[in-house]
Amino acid sequence: MSIDLSIIIVNWNTRDYLRRCLASIQACPPNVAHEVIVVDNASVDGSADMVREEFSGVILIANDENQCYAEGNNQGIKVSTGAYVLLLNPDTEVTLGALDSILAFGRSHANAAAVGCRLIGPDGRVQRSCRSFPDPLGVLFEYTRLSRVFPSNKRIGAYRMTWFDYDHEAEVDQPMGSCLLLSRKAIEDVGMFDQDFPIFFNEVDWCYRAREKGWKVYFTPTAEIKHHGGAGTGQVKPQMILESHRSLIKFYEKHYKKNISPMLYKIITKTITVNSFVSTRLKSIGQ
Repeated sequence: MSIDLSIIIVNWNTRDYLRRCLASIQACPPNVAHEVIVVDNASVDGSADMVREEFSGVILIANDENQCYAEGNNQGIKVSTGAYVLLLNPDTEVTLGALDSILAFGRSHANAAAVGCRLIGPDGRVQRSCRSFPDPLGVLFEYTRLSRVFPSNKRIGAYRMTWFDYDHEAEVDQPMGSCLLLSRKAIEDVGMFDQDFPIFFNEVDWCYRAREKGWKVYFTPTAEIKHHGGAGTGQVKPQMILESHRSLIKFYEKHYKKNISPMLYKIITKTITVNSFVSTRLKSIGQ
C-alpha cells in the first residue's frame, strides 16, 4: 500500500507532550494512508519506552545520542515513504481535519515545496509563525528594536512580519517548522536539511534553498494545530539563545556574505553577537 503522508516527530525529553501529540493523531487521523515516525534523541525521561508501550503502530528510531533536530528529521525522512512529509513538533496537538486540510492544500499547489498552517497557543491566540528571510535591513530593524516601534510598517517589521494577516492564505518565506508540510518531490530536488544548522534555522535554510530552485512556500489558515511552544529548547534556554544567534550568523555566512559589503556583514554579525550576549545575560538572571 502506498503512503500518502508521513508524519515525522523529533523528540527530546518531552514525553508527556509527545504522548498528547501522538494521541491527538490517533484521535484526529488523516483520511489517507499515513505513517507516524518518532525520532527520539536519547531522551532520559522514558519517551522511547512510552512510544513502544503505548503506540505500537508508530515507527520508532531511538538514538543513543542526541542527534539534534536537523539530523533527526533527516533520519525520519530517509525511512519515510509518503508522497508528503509533515514535520511535527512533539509539543503540538492536531485538531479534527487539520491533517487533511494541510495535505489538500499541498496537493492543490503543485509548486509548493512547503506549507505551514495556523498555530494556536495554550491561551487560544494565533501565534505569529511566519517570518521573512533575515535580510540585512530586516535584521538590523529587528535587533535595534525599531520593528517594535513601527510594527505595522512592512519594511521595518519585515523580519517578524508583524503586520501579517493569519486569516488568509499567502505565499511566505519561512513558516515555523513546528508544523511544516514538505513535498517529496521538493525534498528530492532541494535535498535534506543542512546539519550545520542542528537546532535553529535549518527549516529557514531549506525554504531558502527551495525558493532558489523556483519552488513556492505557503501559509494556509485552513488547518489549525495547537502548539505549546519551547517544550524542548526551553529546558536549556540560555544555551538555545546562543545557538539561535550562532545559527543566524551561519545563515549569513552561507547565503548573504558573498552578496553584501564586508562592512555591512561586519555590522550585522556584531549586532547579532551583542544581542545574543545581552539576551543570554538577561535570561540567566531571570529577566
